[in-house]
Formats: sequence, C-alpha cells, structure tokens
Amino acid sequence: MPLQDVTVTIDISKPSALTGLGTPLILAKKDGASFYKEFDDLDDIKATFGEDADSYKLAKQIFNQGDSRPDKIAIATYTLTPEAPQKQIKAVSVLENYYYNDWYFVLLDTGSAIDYKEISDLVEEKELKVAAHIVDNSTDLELLKEGMYDRTFVIQHHKIKEFLHAALIGQVGSKPVGSLTWKFKNLKFATPQELTPVQLDEIHKNGGIAYVTKAGIDQTSEGKVISGEYIDVIHGKDWVKINIEKRIQHLFATNPKIAYSDNGIAQLEDAVRTVLEEAGQNGIIAQDDAGQFLYTIIAKRRNEVSATDRAARKYNGLTFSFELEGAIHEAKINGAILA
Repeated sequence: MPLQDVTVTIDISKPSALTGLGTPLILAKKDGASFYKEFDDLDDIKATFGEDADSYKLAKQIFNQGDSRPDKIAIATYTLTPEAPQKQIKAVSVLENYYYNDWYFVLLDTGSAIDYKEISDLVEEKELKVAAHIVDNSTDLELLKEGMYDRTFVIQHHKIKEFLHAALIGQVGSKPVGSLTWKFKNLKFATPQELTPVQLDEIHKNGGIAYVTKAGIDQTSEGKVISGEYIDVIHGKDWVKINIEKRIQHLFATNPKIAYSDNGIAQLEDAVRTVLEEAGQNGIIAQDDAGQFLYTIIAKRRNEVSATDRAARKYNGLTFSFELEGAIHEAKINGAILA
C-alpha cells in the first residue's frame, strides 16, 4: 500500500467536539422546532418519537446489536410541511447546523435517493464523518454511485425496513478504530438476501454492500464506501486527524505558550508522534519486519520558516504520512493432498 498523506488543519475557532468516532446521528422527521438531543435509552426515544417512527426503528436496530452497540445515539429533527413551505426545516439544513457536534455516522430516517444524495454531498464537502444509507433497488444505488463518495456507504437490500445500515453501524462503529474490517460482519435481526453471483457482482460494481450467507454464516458482502475505498480506511484517517487536532489543541491550552523555536516545534512533533504510535497500536498503521510502525514526520526548523509566517505566528512546516495496515479480504491458497 502507498503512504497515505493526511492533512490536519488546526482551527481553534472551530474545534472538533468529537470524543469518539462511533456515535450515530439520526436525522428524524418531527413537527415543531428543530432540536438536537443525545439518548442513551431506547425507551426515551420511543417516548419522544413513538414506536412507529422510522427514527425509533433505526435506533432500535442500532441498540439491538448487543455488546458492540454505541453508548448513545444522537438525534436531530427536521420538519416537512408541504402546506406551509416557509415552516419547513430540511434534513440537510439540520445536518449543517449540528455538523460539529459529537457524532460520526449520519443516517436519514426516511427519504428518497435524492434526499440521500443531499446528505452525502454535504458530508463529502466537510471532509469529515460518514453517511450511511439503505436502498432496495439498483436505480437508487446507481444514482448514489454517480457521486463517487469517499464518505458514504450504502447497503442494497430487499427488506429496506430492517435498516441494515443502522445494524452495521451498531455492530462495528463503536469498536476501536483500526481493529477490524466492515466486511464479513454478522448482524442481529437482519435477513440475508439470496443473490446470484451476477446480482452480487452488480451491487459491488455500483459501490454497494449486500447481506448474504457464505459458508453458512450471514454476513456483509463488502466493507467499502461508494468510491471503492474501505470504510475502515476512512474511519482510521479521521481518527488520526481528530486525535492530532485534539492533542495539539491540548498542548496549546495547557502551556503558557509554545515558543516559536526549534524546541517549540519539537513539542508539536512529539504530539503528532504520540498519536501515530497509538494509531499503530490500534491497527491503523502498518509495521515493518522489525515491528516499527511505518510513518514519517518532517518538521521544518525555525530558520526554514518564512519571516512572514513567523511574524504571523503561523507554523505550516510539519507534515506526516503513514502506511495503512489494511486487512485480508480474499485469499487463494494452493495445496496438495498426498495419499
């Protein structure tokens, strides 16, 4: 695998509120003023939205995934009132309003492929977090495929109301980032679909994921986003970006100042190295034969930075890259049986 460059922009005016990368956000239709709330109890969600609401059913599927489930689910509400368009609050507008709250995966409770596309367009623009959708036909999947999204995964399944995309997030999303792939995952309360090899290949070609039975085990058929990148790669790169941002912000906040000197620059470099070492331990970054994690950090010395940047107290001289560990998704094994 090639080295992966990750750009981290430290913006103190808009710090990330993320403390974990497994919390789902459900965009839920509900009359009245829009609100954002985090729930840790399914009964509270039922009391707020009713057990017939798709938002409740999504949350139930997430929480039903056993020990793997997240500790909480965030819900933000939107309003559709065709008789009073001026009172409508679109789901994508609500997503924009709460984008930097503490959640990572976003799901729309109900909508068309066009609605899904609006959500995915915004997530792609922000270059952070992941959207998840479910469709029951190839036409909708092909429409989403046109976006070639790096930050959207889609499950195509004939029982759309089983909300398998929510189940997959509940099963995998809250586990340590880098510790697993999203392929081969068995989901609770999910029905496998009988597909021919040609049908399954068509779903994969369109960037989708199916839920099938292989070797007697019900499982997800792939672990990729629409563009063909692996979900765990996107998740891992975001983990690195967010944790470097948090560590450097903490460095700024807990020191009288970080001197614009080689010693000060070394403090920034140490903060980045600490995160990359942890990423290696989590399985995000690969190791060489000696067990050393495969990353590089390059930091310009003070005298290599322009006088203009020094006067403005800007340091843009630190870059890093790393090699992803990845996972085995296919294997061809040759052998012989000797009589």
